[in-house]
Amino acid sequence: MSASDSEISIKVSYRGKTHELSVAPDASLSALQDLLEERTGVPGAHQKLLFRGKKLQRNDADDTTLSSAGIRPNITITLLGPTPGELSALEATETAHQKRERILAERAKKPQTKVRNTGSAKADDIRYVFHSIAPLPHLPHPDTARDQLTRLANDPAVKHIMRMHQFSVGLLTELAPHEHPNLLGLNTNRGESIKLRIRTDKYDGFRPYLEVRRVLCHELAHNVWGDHDNNFKELNSRLNREVAEYERSVATGTHVLSDGSRYAYEPSSNEEAEAVAHVLGGVSGTALSNAPEDRRRRMLDAATARLRKEEEELERSCGTAGPQAHGENAPTM
Repeated sequence: MSASDSEISIKVSYRGKTHELSVAPDASLSALQDLLEERTGVPGAHQKLLFRGKKLQRNDADDTTLSSAGIRPNITITLLGPTPGELSALEATETAHQKRERILAERAKKPQTKVRNTGSAKADDIRYVFHSIAPLPHLPHPDTARDQLTRLANDPAVKHIMRMHQFSVGLLTELAPHEHPNLLGLNTNRGESIKLRIRTDKYDGFRPYLEVRRVLCHELAHNVWGDHDNNFKELNSRLNREVAEYERSVATGTHVLSDGSRYAYEPSSNEEAEAVAHVLGGVSGTALSNAPEDRRRRMLDAATARLRKEEEELERSCGTAGPQAHGENAPTM
C-alpha cells in the first residue's frame, strides 16, 4: 500500500472557508498545525482546534497523533486564531492603552484640590467612557462582536452610571469561551480593560444583551472595589438600581431619577407568580393577603432573592477578585 493510500481526508473550517487536507492518521497534531499555518497564516502557537466540543491542544512533549486524538476520515475541525498582522495590531492597541492608563494612574496619585464642576455634560461624555473597543480578531464574526461591544458602550443607562460615578475604562473587549470557560467577566487594573464573555459556548451566536450588561455593571464596580465584600456588593446593587431607575425615568418621560421614598417597583406578571411560589415555599400554611402593599412586598422579596442568587452566580464567574486582580500580574487574554 502506498503512502497516499494510507492517508485520510479531513476538513478544516477557518473564517467561513473550508480547507480540505490529506494527512496520515499517525501524523502528529503539531504536524497538522504546521500544515495549517502554511494554508492560513495562523501561527501554530496561537491555533485553537475545536473538535466535537473539545479543544485539541498541541503538546510537543508527547506529540499526540491524529488517530489517538480521535480524528477520523471526513471529519470537520474548526480552527480559531489570529494572523501575525492581527496579533501585532492587538498588541499595539493594548500597549497604547497600558501607557495611557499608567499616566492616568500617576496623575491620580498626586494631591488634587476639589473644585466645583462647572464643565458641561459633554465634557463628562468624553472623559467617562470606554476609550477603545476591540473584539478578538481570531474569533468568528468580529464585526458582529464589535457591534455588540459598541452597543454596550453606548447604552444610555451605562453611560449615565459612568458619568455619575466617574468611571473611565481604557479597553472594552471580549473573553473567548474556550479560553476562559468559567469566566463571564474580568476587570484588569481597576478599569485598564474590561473583558466580557459575549458569545455562546459553541460560537453560534451571542449571549442575551441584558445578561451581558448586568455582568458589565458588576465589572464596573470593580473599578472601585476589588474583593466581593460588602462594599462591593453595595456599589454593585446601587449601579443596577440606577440603571433601572434611569430607564424607568426615560420610559415615563420624566428624565428625573426618583429618590428611595418615591421609587415604585412594578414587577412583571412572571415576578408576581415567582413571588407566590417564594412565599408558599417559605411559609407553609400561611394565608396570602391580596392587599396591594402585601402583594408588592412579596414581589419585592421574590425579586430580591432572585437577584441575590444571580449575583452569587456572577461572583463565581468573575475573574476579578482581590488586589492581585488589579495589579501588574492580573490575568490577561
